[in-house]
Amino acid sequence: MGVLIVRQSGWSRRFEDPILIPDGRKLTTLKQAAEYIIALPKAEHDEPKWQAAMEALILVAENGGPSMFTRIGVMRGFEPPRRGGL
Repeated sequence: MGVLIVRQSGWSRRFEDPILIPDGRKLTTLKQAAEYIIALPKAEHDEPKWQAAMEALILVAENGGPSMFTRIGVMRGFEPPRRGGL
């Protein structure tokens, strides 16, 4: 007897490791991450780092691919802005 592995797809797809956000909650699905970004204040939501994260979420939710890319994008959104240089 084999083991059935069910892969989630679309917006209900789960991250392999949940994303812990600053207020202590965890984002476990692509949908939760997208909703978090959408709910940000407009100025923050419009920052390139959050727009890139949202773009990655859309691509993975609609076309598949590694959810790790979306996780990295969302995690980078929480990083403080870099000053000068690279």
